[in-house]
Amino acid sequence: MAHGPTTVSTDDDREKSRKLSSLRALWPFMRPYKGLMAAAITALVLTATVALVLPLAVRRVVDNFNAAEGALLDRYFAAALGIAALLAIGTALRYALVTRLGERVVADIRKAVFDRVIGLSPAFYERIMTGEVLSRITTDTTLILSVVGASVSIALRNVLLFAGGLVLMLATSPKLTGLVLLIVPAVLVPIIVLGRRLRVLSRENQDWIAQSSGNASEALGAVQTVQAYTHEAATRGTFAHVTEQSFQSARTRITTRAAMTAIVIFLVFTGIVGVLWVGAWDVRAGELTAGTLIQFVIYSVMVAGAVAALSEIIGELQRAAGATERLIELLHATDAVRDPETPQTLPEPVRGEIVFDKVSFIYPARPDVPALDAVDLVVKPGETVALVGPSGAGKTTIVQLLQRFYDPQEGAITLDGVDLRAMARTDFRRHMALVPQDPMIFAASAADNIRFGRPGASIEDIEAAAQAAAAHEFIKALPDGYDTYLGERGVMLSGGQKQRIAIARAILRDAPVLLLDEATSALDAESERAVQQAVDRLAQGRTTIIVAHRLATVKKADRIVVMDQGRIVASGSHDRLVEQDGLYARLARLQFTDGIAAE
Repeated sequence: MAHGPTTVSTDDDREKSRKLSSLRALWPFMRPYKGLMAAAITALVLTATVALVLPLAVRRVVDNFNAAEGALLDRYFAAALGIAALLAIGTALRYALVTRLGERVVADIRKAVFDRVIGLSPAFYERIMTGEVLSRITTDTTLILSVVGASVSIALRNVLLFAGGLVLMLATSPKLTGLVLLIVPAVLVPIIVLGRRLRVLSRENQDWIAQSSGNASEALGAVQTVQAYTHEAATRGTFAHVTEQSFQSARTRITTRAAMTAIVIFLVFTGIVGVLWVGAWDVRAGELTAGTLIQFVIYSVMVAGAVAALSEIIGELQRAAGATERLIELLHATDAVRDPETPQTLPEPVRGEIVFDKVSFIYPARPDVPALDAVDLVVKPGETVALVGPSGAGKTTIVQLLQRFYDPQEGAITLDGVDLRAMARTDFRRHMALVPQDPMIFAASAADNIRFGRPGASIEDIEAAAQAAAAHEFIKALPDGYDTYLGERGVMLSGGQKQRIAIARAILRDAPVLLLDEATSALDAESERAVQQAVDRLAQGRTTIIVAHRLATVKKADRIVVMDQGRIVASGSHDRLVEQDGLYARLARLQFTDGIAAE
């Protein structure tokens, strides 16, 4: 099963977190709304008090029914209507206040969790599926909403009814109350025993739900690949298996909770019937009045109902405790890449000098394969450096480390002489423009996708960037031009069109450092020529690092760096590297159909 992402809890920690005390983690989110909570508690106490007063009125009516005058009897029933009105107003007020509090707290939790996970490094997402993260933000917060917005209020009300009813039962008849209390141990045993089992099942059920969500998210995100390889049946089978496991886990949890509820209710009401049997004989013996017995019965039903309600609510609270635990795991997730407490700032203006000083790096998911091995690389301000080499040589890793998506295990990376680890990531990243190999197109308009490079840019600037990226013509041909909705992950666009949108985004950013990771790999020859010209213009005066497999796109670079197995094996111009007859020359022979002589 898919579990928490970054920190591995010990068995002892996990057992503690399964207790209801996990719900205490919600307090920081509730603390800002103390006024709202106080108003809700006031309304709750009011309704509980009114409910506890009602049996006293009933006793007086019953005991004085025959002797009371008509006017007094009318006042009794008028008072009952007044009590009902107070109960109705208090209940409505409690519902409105508590529900509002629940929605507000859950909204704050969702924002806090999203704010946290959106800033976590890619290393975090190597160990948890994004679908599971989304499940925690949606499904788990929905459980918390049911608790904060209803269950806690109902639980507190029933606690008040239980405590108040018990005290008034004792005041009404100590003898009958003593008999009732003898039943309590028998009721607590199944609550404690089955409650522990229920906590375990609740956590397990939520884990299966999260895995189901993650599985579906992954499959739908790659739906074209699934269909192209006729993998629908196997994918359906995997999802069906995970979903069925989720259902079986839920069924076990439901059965356990139902059994606990049935046992508790049966024991409580069996005890009440026994007590009533004793009370009925006391009335016959004249030791109790009929009104007193009815008052005691009403309080007994209140207390029994409160116990039954609490036994059900405990199940909800336990599920919410598991959900809270999972959300807090995200909020407290440790990230290998962190900003320093007192970050340094880049000197202005940013020149764009990049230095890799004996940098070694291993991906967390591939600990046995070095991605970079003692790499030394200096890129001068305004220089265009191309990184070439076979797949897995470490080219893209250079770009990822330069963006500080990861930190190297050894060595240092500096920008204008400042170590990246000494700066806030947002501080130096805003001076970089990235065009990745697999560009991300958002479910928004074409204009908004380009504007992602510089929020607030005018439509004139957006169109200029699109023209420079050879994207203007195909965007204008879309149904609504720049206002055309591109669909999830740019489903309306071809691969080359997506890449040109991403290049326009980078052009609009106008950053001093330009990172191109296979930026022209999906373009046809004509578009590639146009984009290459745009890139050449954009690179002027900027520090540019180009990752490329197609050597034709990097021949004009100031310097070509050849990488193999995480090391730099050669460096120089195209002609010089060909003359050396090394790895670069072999790659060139494979790619240029007219041979080295033509070069």
